[in-house]
This record gives sequence, C-alpha cells and structure tokens, in this order.
Amino acid sequence: MRDKLVEKFIKGEEKRQAEGLELIPSENYVSQDVLTANGSVFTNKYSEGYPGRRYYGGQDFTDQVERLAIERACKLFNCKFANVQPHAGAPANIATYFALMEPGDTIMGMDLSHGGHLTHGHPVTYISKIFRFIRYKMKNVDTGEIDYDEMLEVAKREKPKVIMAGFSAYTRELDYAKFSAIAKEVGAIVIMDAAHIAGLIAGKAAKNPFDYGFDIILTTTHKTLRGPRGGLILTRDNEEIAKKIDKAVFPGFQGGPLMNTIAAKAVAFGEALTPAFKIYAAQIIKNARAMAEVFKRNEIRLLCGGTDNHCVLADVYSSLGVTGKEAQTVLDEVGITLNMNMIADDPRKPMDPSGIRFGTPAITTRGFKEKECARVAELMILTLKNKDNKKIKEAVHKKIKQLAKKFPIPKSFV
Repeated sequence: MRDKLVEKFIKGEEKRQAEGLELIPSENYVSQDVLTANGSVFTNKYSEGYPGRRYYGGQDFTDQVERLAIERACKLFNCKFANVQPHAGAPANIATYFALMEPGDTIMGMDLSHGGHLTHGHPVTYISKIFRFIRYKMKNVDTGEIDYDEMLEVAKREKPKVIMAGFSAYTRELDYAKFSAIAKEVGAIVIMDAAHIAGLIAGKAAKNPFDYGFDIILTTTHKTLRGPRGGLILTRDNEEIAKKIDKAVFPGFQGGPLMNTIAAKAVAFGEALTPAFKIYAAQIIKNARAMAEVFKRNEIRLLCGGTDNHCVLADVYSSLGVTGKEAQTVLDEVGITLNMNMIADDPRKPMDPSGIRFGTPAITTRGFKEKECARVAELMILTLKNKDNKKIKEAVHKKIKQLAKKFPIPKSFV
C-alpha cells in the first residue's frame, strides 16, 4: 500500500484482532473470500435500480451477482423475496417502515432498555418523530418472559400498523406464534428484526419466524451471519409487500447499491448454505451457555437468567460493584473486547451503565468450544474482581494471548 499511514492503522488492527478475543456479540470475522469480494472491482460500479432495470449501462455482471445474492438469501431463510441492497441494518429497518406506513402511523416495538434497538422507536432517533412508537417490555427480567397478555391489550387499544419483534440485547427465544396471533387479531403486519440471530436462523439453530406466519424479516449481514457489514430485507411470500420494499429502498431511501458489498453478501450466503455453517451456529449457542454458567456459578446476576442464543447480559454493578464502563475498559486492557450495556430499568446512565454484553460468534469462528469459553469467562471474572491489580491483569493478558495464538482467525470456513 502506498499510503503508509493507513497501512499502519490496518496492520495495527490486524494485530489487535489476532492477539485479542472478540466478545462483542455483533462482531465476527469474515472469510478471505468475503474480504476479496468486498475489495473487488465491483467497488467501481454504479448500479442504481435492480437487476434487469438499471439506470446505467454495463450491468451484465452486477445483475448476475445481485441475482445470485437474492437467490441464496431466499434459500437460506425459506422465503420468496429478498432485497440485498440496504447499506446496513438501520437503513433496512427505516426503508421498511416507509414502505408500509404513512407518517403518524403506529409501530409496536421492544423497549430499548429491555433489549430492543434504537430503530424500534427510541425518542433520540429521527424516525421516532415521523412514526408513533409504542413499546412492550419483559414481564420478568430475571427469566426474560415477555408480557404477551399486556402486548395484546395495548395492541387492541392502540391499533399498530406494524408489530416488531427482535432485539439487540435480549437472550431468550421469542414466542413467534404469539406475536403472529396478536398481529392477526389487530390487523397488523408482523416483522422480525433478526439482525443478531440471523446466522442462528440460517444455520437451523434457532426458529425461523417465517414458519410462524411472520411477513418480513429484517437483518444485518454480519454478526452471526458472518458476512460483510450490510443489510437485508426478506419477505415471506407477499409480492405486493416486496414491491413496496424495493421502491422504498430505491429510489425512496438510498441511491446506488454497494455492489462490492452485495458480491460479498453472495459469498457469505453461499458459505451459510454449507453443512459446516449449521455446526457453527449450534456451537455458538453451546459456547454462550457455557460462559453464562460460569457467571451464574460465581453469583453474578444475568439478565433473563441465562441465554438461548449468542449473547449474555451480566449486571456487573450489582454483583461486583464494577460499572459497565469500568468492566469494558479493564477487560480491553487484558485483550478481551466487549461492550458496556444498559440493563432493564437500569438506574445508571447509558454511558456508564450497570451491565456488560458479550457473546460468542467471533470466538466460535476461531474454533473455541465450551471448555475454552468457560475458561475465558473465568478469566473475565478474575479480571473484574481484581480490576486494580496490575500483576493479575498482566497474567490474564498473557493467557488471553496464548488462547488467541492457539486458535488463530481462520481464512476459510468451508
């Protein structure tokens, strides 16, 4: 690379990833094939429109690669329609809202503090000024049980046009049948934001909302799906809804698609269709449960009481007297990357909350099994209990580097 300063930053990030352990649930490692596609000459091409209906010439290969990505996405999630053009998860969500609703219409989504996402209607977002959001919560934060009876009562009263399932910090499996039943009773479209667990669904390790009557699945293409950073909108079988979504994405919300990213999505979807990916998806959950059990044995409070997916939420403040921000910082010092996170009804502030969120997609990609994940959890707790002990932190950091060296980041998964 001619730009030596940027090359220095890239090399530094490569070293950080190689020598540390990535536990942020929304992050993962992609294959060399995905990286190659993402850095390909498709970067050079404008492709406004859709396959067979572009506004510029020279689209022979862009059409072919986008059609391939669509075909593979539909096969992965057992649906008829897919839009692979959203640049990220939030644009996919917002474009879908615009496709289905008018300003002022009502959406029911999960409360952010109980595990939802900013795009599900948090007041700090601009989208909350356009649509009217109502929220549901967990009935019991220690088990993760959602109050579906209250959801039904609120839905009957408020008549939402869309009911949104899905989350960014919730560790149990949703009752999709109940969501669909509530939506049917009030005449709402039911959508799953599967950004965090799309890979688990694709790998058959988690239930597919389409099997329970959901109309749409929204997702990112990274996280557990292990592809490039991007978005994806899936429609089960309603062609009218699919056409509205296509028009909302382009020309309604975005300009030209990122064809290099779409090529990388096609590669990732192909990898996710292999038998090896099913083994990977199942192992993610086994590993997360192994880590959760270590925290429980050490009497550290877990939100929802444990996990059914890739993620663990721990209340480290009430259990250890360490804030989420302190925990994130001190674990970073020993080579473990995770994120501070609000817990349900958190008395602390978002930038210094009570909890941490960590998960297993990336370390599972490296080949970690339950034994190694339990060991990482033990080292995390040891570090948090000795956050000011330099000698112990240095010893932990050495062990983390040894684990990282033993399980290098793979270049290929198939």
